[in-house]
Amino acid sequence: MQAFAASITKPSELHALYKYKFAPKSPSAQRLKQSLAQDALKKRCYEFLNMTSRSFAAVIQELDEELRDAVCLFYLVLRGLDTIEDDMSLDLDRKVELLRSFDQVIYQKGWTFTENGPNEKDRELLVHFDVVIDEFLRLKPEYQKVIANITKLMGDGMADYASGEHRENTAIATIKDFDLYCHYVAGLVGYGLSDLFAASGLESKEIANDKALSDSMGLFLQKTNIIRDYREDLDDGRQFWPKEIWGKYVEKFSDLTKPEYKDKAQACLSDMVLNVLDDVPQVLTYLSKLKNQSVFNFCAIPQVMAISTLALVFNNLDIYHRNIKIRKGEAVKLITNSTDMDNVVSIFREYIFVISRKNEATDPNFMKISMAIGRIEQWIAANYKPSQKALQKAQQPSVLLPILLGLLGVLIMTYFKDA
Repeated sequence: MQAFAASITKPSELHALYKYKFAPKSPSAQRLKQSLAQDALKKRCYEFLNMTSRSFAAVIQELDEELRDAVCLFYLVLRGLDTIEDDMSLDLDRKVELLRSFDQVIYQKGWTFTENGPNEKDRELLVHFDVVIDEFLRLKPEYQKVIANITKLMGDGMADYASGEHRENTAIATIKDFDLYCHYVAGLVGYGLSDLFAASGLESKEIANDKALSDSMGLFLQKTNIIRDYREDLDDGRQFWPKEIWGKYVEKFSDLTKPEYKDKAQACLSDMVLNVLDDVPQVLTYLSKLKNQSVFNFCAIPQVMAISTLALVFNNLDIYHRNIKIRKGEAVKLITNSTDMDNVVSIFREYIFVISRKNEATDPNFMKISMAIGRIEQWIAANYKPSQKALQKAQQPSVLLPILLGLLGVLIMTYFKDA
């Protein structure tokens, strides 16, 4: 009920929540359920997936059968690696050793890890990692090769950062280092997913060969999350915003939370958002090249979530004091609508407009943000051609609003009648 209450003034979100709540299981979900009922090992892996992933579990389980298990295991392997990197209680030498050898660990039957701190949130995954390894070894060799290769590249990158390369003490120093860090932890995920898509035959080799586009898919998500998670990371002693940006505005990273630096904090935030906006044209280019429906949905949903989050955090000083997120009704609406390029472009335009409207002329980054928005619109004008269906839909009057208002009126009358 809380989600419905939060979206009470948003009829389209109420409609999405209603459909989501009462929708039957998709054919993919039904087939997965049948498969897991006959395979205890695989079932345990999907239990770990649901346990460790708040956002990706549902979209992974909607992938075509040929690809679904490989992406599930890819996620769990990288989650295991990430759990080691995140654990600040691990001895540094031990952490670096594990990060650099994790691509070999996934071939060692029976390997488990119990050295994480008791409060590490995904500790349980590594305690039972032998289950993940057994299922990984059942994948096709071409899928194993992709996962092991990305694990090696990511583990080495994480180890470099953990041991002090590309950083000043515990902080990321330059924008170049920031891009490199995001490449290691997210851009490489884009590489691996594109390689898996191509290896499955569901997408062309072109998708795997264009590494710059794959990198941008990961960078856009990671950078947006890093902006959103400022307060959480600050409280945990982590610092991912590059000093090259925040150092223009304050002496200490934590100064951004202080009332006397409010204007500086706002300018710094817009500078961070500006850095992310430059990835949007590449994200839209990548999505436009996808052919398989389940792959498109899988890739599009996180990206529309990211642009909505970017619009939410832009010029929103609450990020310096608490973790903020979009409404559940808004998220469900985005998930159900991200089915084709017509809808995805429409969603991006909607949130780019929100950013444009919040962009203040007094902000020192006003002109640069306006130009970045212009480049996104320029990409859309030059590269996106609406489908016939989209053109017809644009000419039709919407009947959704009066229907939802009528339903809302009935619910309110029923509530007061029963009260």
